[in-house]
Amino acid sequence: MSWLRRRDARTFPYDAVVREYHAVGKHFVSDEILRLLARVRAELPEIQSPWPALHRLATFLDVALDKPDGRYDYRSYLALPLLELPAADDPIEQVPFARSRCDRLSAHLMADVLAFELAAADGQTTRLPHMRPSSAGTAKRLRLGVRAIRPTLERLTLVGGLTESDPVDLARQVCTVVDADMSVLERRLMGLTVLPVYTAHDEYLFLRVLQLFETTFALLSAQLRGAVNALARRDTHRAVHYLRVAATAMRQAAPLFSMLATMQVEAFRTFRTYTDGASAIQSRNYKIFEALCRQPDDARVDSEAFYSVPEVRARVLAGQATLDDAYREAIAVGELSDQQVDALRTAMADFASVWLRWRQTHYRLAARMLADLRGTGSTDGTAYLASVRTIPVFHTVDAESADSAADETVARS
Repeated sequence: MSWLRRRDARTFPYDAVVREYHAVGKHFVSDEILRLLARVRAELPEIQSPWPALHRLATFLDVALDKPDGRYDYRSYLALPLLELPAADDPIEQVPFARSRCDRLSAHLMADVLAFELAAADGQTTRLPHMRPSSAGTAKRLRLGVRAIRPTLERLTLVGGLTESDPVDLARQVCTVVDADMSVLERRLMGLTVLPVYTAHDEYLFLRVLQLFETTFALLSAQLRGAVNALARRDTHRAVHYLRVAATAMRQAAPLFSMLATMQVEAFRTFRTYTDGASAIQSRNYKIFEALCRQPDDARVDSEAFYSVPEVRARVLAGQATLDDAYREAIAVGELSDQQVDALRTAMADFASVWLRWRQTHYRLAARMLADLRGTGSTDGTAYLASVRTIPVFHTVDAESADSAADETVARS
C-alpha cells in the first residue's frame, strides 16, 4: 500500500513479495495479497517509469499471479519469461553468442541453489523450512552441483579461485566466485525466479534444476539453428562445430539428473500435489530443438506433446527447416566431399546418441520418483516417457549408427 502511493517500478518491494511466497507457497498466498498484486498490475499503464523496470515488474506479476489468472503452466512455474533465454526468433547472427549467454545464466542458477543448500544447512534461512534433507544428503548435493557447474566455470574463466577439496568448502567458494562476478541486475533476477508452490525444501532444488535444463534446451535450439543455417550454405565445418557444442552441452547437463535424484521422494510427491497443470511436456525449448532435428512423425505432431506447445506445432506444420532435411539435401546435390560427409554424420550420430541416453536417464529417474502416479500435464507419467524414449533423433542417422559413433568417441577419449 505504501508503494502504491508512490508507484515507481524501480522501487517495487520485490523482496517482501518473494518472502511471502516463500513463507506459504504460491498455492497458498492470501487473497488479500493477490488482490493487491493484481491492482498493481492493473495500474502499470499509468506508471511513469523506465521501460526495463516496467517490463520486469509486469513480467514478475504475470508469473506471481499465474494461478489466480488460470494461466499456471510449466513456463510460469519456472518463471521462464524472467530468465529471457535465447529464443527461436532471435536473429541467426546471435547464435554464436548463445553459449556464453547460457553459460552465465547456468552459473548463476547453480550457484544460487548451492547457496540455498548451504544457508539451510547452516541454519541461516527460514525459506522453505519443511522436510529439510539430512547433512549427508546436503553434502552429496553440493558435491554433485559443483561437478555439474565446473565445465561452465572453466569456460567463464572463474575456476581460478576454487582451491578447496572438501565438497562443502568448495561449494562455498563457488558461491563466492560467482557472486563476485554478478551485476546488481543479475542478482535481482535470481531473487525473482523461485516462486515455489509449497514450502518443502526440495522444491527449490527442483525449480533450479529444471531451469538449468531449460537453459540447456535453449542453447541446443540455438546451436541446431546454427547448424541448419550453416549446412544450407554448405559450411560443414561450422555445422559440425555447432553440433559438437550441442552434444557437449547435453553431455555436461547429465550430472543434473544425479543432483535431482537426491530429492526426497516424499518431499517431491508432497509439493507436486500443487503443481497440477505444469508439466515438462509443455517445454517449448525441448520441442523446438526436437523439431529442428527432423520433422516429427504425424502421430507425434498430433499428440498432447505438441498440442501443449501450439506455437512450436505451428512452426512444424509450416515446414520449418530441419537438420535432417539440410543433411539430405546436401548429400543429394553432391557438393560435399567424403571427408565432410563423414565428419557431419559422425557429429550428428554423437548428438543423437547423447540425446537417447538423456531420455533413458530421464525415464529411470521419473520411474523412481513417480512410480505409478500420473503426470501433471495430461500424460500417463512414466508410461509416456517410456513410449517416447526411443523415438529416432534423425531419419538420416539411425540409433544404431549413433550408438556406434558414441562408442568410437568414448574409445578416443
